[in-house]
Amino acid sequence: MSGGVHFHGTGQHGATGDTPRPRQLPGDVRGFVNRTSELERLNAILTGDTGEPLVVSICVIAGTAGAGKTSLALRWAHQAQAHFPDGQLYVNLRGYDPGAPVTAPEVLHRFLLALGVPSAAIPADPESSAALYRSLLAGRRMLIVLDNAATVSQVRPLLPGTAGCLVLVTSRSRLSGLAVRDGAHRLTLGTLAEPEAVALLRTVTAGYRTEDDAEKLAELARLCARLPLALRIAAERAASRPLMSLDDLIRDLRDESGLWEALTVGDDEEADAVRTVFAWSYRALPADAARFFRLLGLHPGPGFGTSAAAALAGVGVSRAQHLLDVLVGAHLLTQTAPDRFEFHDLLRAYATDQAQDEEPAEACEAARLRVLAWYLHAADAARTRVSPAEPPLPLESPPNGVTPPVFADYDEAVRWYELEHGNLLAATRAAADAGLDAIAWQLPALLRPVHARLNAFEEWFAMGHLGLSAARRAGDRAGEARLLESLGMACRQSHRLAEAAQYHEGALAVRRELGDRLAEALSLNALGLVHLRTRQLEAAKERFTEALALFRELGAAEWEPTMLANLATVSYEAGDLAEASDFVRVALTALRERGDEGGEGNALRILSAVQRETGDIGEALESAQSAVEIARRYRNHAWEGYWLLDFGQAQLADGRPEDALVSYQRAAVLHRQLGDRSREARAWNGTGEAYGRLGRFEEAAAFHRRAAAAHRELNDGWQVATALDGLATALREPEEGGAGEEARRHWGEALRVLAGYEDGRAAAMRTRINRALEAAEG
Repeated sequence: MSGGVHFHGTGQHGATGDTPRPRQLPGDVRGFVNRTSELERLNAILTGDTGEPLVVSICVIAGTAGAGKTSLALRWAHQAQAHFPDGQLYVNLRGYDPGAPVTAPEVLHRFLLALGVPSAAIPADPESSAALYRSLLAGRRMLIVLDNAATVSQVRPLLPGTAGCLVLVTSRSRLSGLAVRDGAHRLTLGTLAEPEAVALLRTVTAGYRTEDDAEKLAELARLCARLPLALRIAAERAASRPLMSLDDLIRDLRDESGLWEALTVGDDEEADAVRTVFAWSYRALPADAARFFRLLGLHPGPGFGTSAAAALAGVGVSRAQHLLDVLVGAHLLTQTAPDRFEFHDLLRAYATDQAQDEEPAEACEAARLRVLAWYLHAADAARTRVSPAEPPLPLESPPNGVTPPVFADYDEAVRWYELEHGNLLAATRAAADAGLDAIAWQLPALLRPVHARLNAFEEWFAMGHLGLSAARRAGDRAGEARLLESLGMACRQSHRLAEAAQYHEGALAVRRELGDRLAEALSLNALGLVHLRTRQLEAAKERFTEALALFRELGAAEWEPTMLANLATVSYEAGDLAEASDFVRVALTALRERGDEGGEGNALRILSAVQRETGDIGEALESAQSAVEIARRYRNHAWEGYWLLDFGQAQLADGRPEDALVSYQRAAVLHRQLGDRSREARAWNGTGEAYGRLGRFEEAAAFHRRAAAAHRELNDGWQVATALDGLATALREPEEGGAGEEARRHWGEALRVLAGYEDGRAAAMRTRINRALEAAEG
């Protein structure tokens, strides 16, 4: 094969030349006027007096609520796009929203997705995510807009590590820490000058009204404290009533202002003016739209779709669509996508206040229950598509007026989750805060297979802990066990194996206490898998054997071949090939009789490994290839990536290293997409072995080094020893007089690591390495 197969990049996720160029800026602001001097000051950031680009790399636009910080940032960002050819990232941090602000780890997850890192490949650890983010931004020219930041801690983890990118932050706070420590430039935004405020009113009302008197427009602007948010709402109302004189509009607003002043004791004129305009516009709404507006303030997250809004208000979807249009037209709600709406944070707070003031407590509770039930049943519908074999969780029927979505297929369910994941976490929090503990634990329990499939660790852990606390408050021991099991799986998939064992032990104890013997067997299997990952082979065998006996006692025959396959894996890893062959052949027969092709593929993977080591190379190739074909037929990348590792080994054993390179490259790419760093590193190790067989020892050593480094990070001693053995072998081959000092050093380290393992395979590797060292010395 000319030139071989090369892996690109340096092992970093997405660190290749094909990283996407995100274009995340929201639309430019309609009717933006003036702010000329502020735009010029922002332009000055791009080039200094000497023409050098990016005089500063962080700029904070600070100002009071409603001053138009976001509008200014977006207007300038759209104008400056050409200076940032690698794209723009945008997030609303919701630092002043009535709900929970967006955290830096949440934003890192979103930004990494936008930069081409698959969800499953994003590290669970925030520091690792931040490091990956900085690596992907290095050498690029991007604009990062961090809107509505409340604290420096929301911003600092999102700063690039090198020059070239510009971070534009908007905040009501001065964020002085960014100026002191990070050299941020600050632009403070005041209210509009009177001519600018009048110009804004004229721009928004143009084409709807005959030209209004400038002095009267100035009076209207003063009542709005010359704040763009209030001015736009007032202008929209004026535009919607073209025959109403400006005198009458001003009189209404002045009356509202007087009422508001009588009800408040605040001394913040600007805040009072904004709320006065809100009240003025809100009271002009039809009664059903006003009620819809205030109920939307009870939605657990900042953004929502029509179906969720309909459930919240207890109305049909078509009615909800009409009412949403009314609120968007009044500038009390923003439409951000074809079926996506959100509040300005000030308006959301106002809507929430109105709901608490004007709605009976029982009406608010009913609305909250409806929307939480909508998310709960929507999550159940998504789970059904993502993992149809998952045992169902009995749920109460949704309340009247709630129609959850139905998903056509897996992809539609996953797209819904990716859109709603923030709301699902917010819904779990809201349910817990409202004392709806059943919903608070059922939501994360239902989403566990979705989280597991996507490696959505941020939400998985956050929702899991909320759900566990809720189940314990409710005294629901079965729910508690489900959440313990979910957290155990999250830890196992994110390589936090000691914690995984603790959670699964906890679930096992609860299930034994409840006498739920089927669930007990499932917990025993989960613990066996943790022990297998940590190469505690005797402990794994004990757990799998216990689970198998219990499944047999309960007549749960569907689980028996899975347990036999797991036991076959333990026997193979321990070097007992005869026992492994016996277990896997019985399992394979049962799985084929049952038509379980996924289980069959896994059994074929194990059988291929056994056949390869017993010298049946042709059969090993056939078994592994059949497994990979099953995975591809089902379009299951997790299966394909894992089973390709054994296919590559069989190809090497058959003297086909070029073909093995293709298999290992595909396996590495798939595991990178899935976020399984351990198996990705195993693919690198196999690549090193294949290059060694081709006599390309320098490339072989490079891949073995990468594999060893990754396994060290994961604290996987066995795989570290395997990679070091491969590295030493690659370094030895070019040496004229036997192994050099570096090869001997790596073998020595491998022997020290192997001292912690007592199984037959470890003993055989120690013997082989000692012989290699003796030959090197002799």
